[in-house]
Amino acid sequence: MIHSTPDSLQRIARTPCYVLERDKLIANLKLLESVQRESGAKILLALKGYAFWRCFEEVRGSLSGSTASGLYEARLGYEEIGGREQGKEVCVFSPAYKEIDSLLPYATHIIFNSFAQWQRFKPTIDTHNATNPARYISLGLRVNPLYSEVTPEIYNPCAPSSRLGIIPSEFAKGVQEFGLEGIDGLHFHTHCEQNADALQRTLPHFIKHFGRYLEGRKWVNFGGGHHITRADYDVNLLISLVRDFKARYDMEVFLEPGEAVGWQVGFLIGEVIDIVQNQGQIAILDVSASAHMPDCLEMPYRPSVCKLSGGIIESDKGEGVGTYHYRFGGPTCLAGDVIGDFSFETPLNVGDRVIFEDMLHYTIVKNNTFNGVPLPSLGVIQNGAFHTLKEFDYFDYKQRN
Repeated sequence: MIHSTPDSLQRIARTPCYVLERDKLIANLKLLESVQRESGAKILLALKGYAFWRCFEEVRGSLSGSTASGLYEARLGYEEIGGREQGKEVCVFSPAYKEIDSLLPYATHIIFNSFAQWQRFKPTIDTHNATNPARYISLGLRVNPLYSEVTPEIYNPCAPSSRLGIIPSEFAKGVQEFGLEGIDGLHFHTHCEQNADALQRTLPHFIKHFGRYLEGRKWVNFGGGHHITRADYDVNLLISLVRDFKARYDMEVFLEPGEAVGWQVGFLIGEVIDIVQNQGQIAILDVSASAHMPDCLEMPYRPSVCKLSGGIIESDKGEGVGTYHYRFGGPTCLAGDVIGDFSFETPLNVGDRVIFEDMLHYTIVKNNTFNGVPLPSLGVIQNGAFHTLKEFDYFDYKQRN
């Protein structure tokens, strides 16, 4: 539930707007910091999930670095969270690299998705490490332990024919042909919004298929998808699993959550711009599912919603439950730009504000300007006061076309 008051929400002059509630971010980071301290793991922010860099001061102070999927994320993590000079990690994984030179100034770790990619770029990195020992880049390989509990399949890294991670049979072939000299670590990422018991069931599969290769390695990256800051997450089990693994193998362990950092730290606020009739009432908003929160269509999922009308906040009662029923649709021409069906005990009016909760992770990083729909502005609520951080205009749309 949002912490913000009706007064602070009314002060948001321009909608749509993504709004960070900073106290919630700080609470998440304190929990993650305690997990680092108690488990001995290094927790890195996965920028693919949460990249609200304008408020990264606390992230810099709490976490051990960042993980990136390519050059731009690596550079952002280096610039806004820190790199080797600040004692931070910048860990990069991509399914395939076109080139590697541009990553060298930023990365502390580079993880490859195949032996072929490692061999292709090995001479470049070997030269870099030999000539820049103070900027040594640690290399790893991503593996697929053939086990994941993730649904739907679009988010399952171990789905049949997945392109992510080296399967055990191919890994064995690679070791036989190239060996593992120069590979410091292994990486698996098999989770999505899951509790620690999923990791507990996954580790035996990883050890079964790849445990024999851990001798001589320095680290293992347990990937992301660990929903550590969710209220029902078993933090003690996670700490125990990491401690036991480190004791057994004497290796550094990385965790790279993105969503857990940005979990329930903010919202997307919009406005009702029209209400039309077609077998029910359809509220047209200045917020778009396809442009502003595409996971609502990709997952799909139904976001938590409340409305602000006449200075009163009212939560959605559920589809078909309340007295007044509305379908929420976006302003684009996509027929399927529909957010969902919601209901309230009081009527919805043109000009009312609608708040979509928990909308700072996997939203801003995915949003787009389809149909020329403006990008939502960015803001923060701190100590009860709202501040605008960034507004977008026509040129943000024009320059990306």
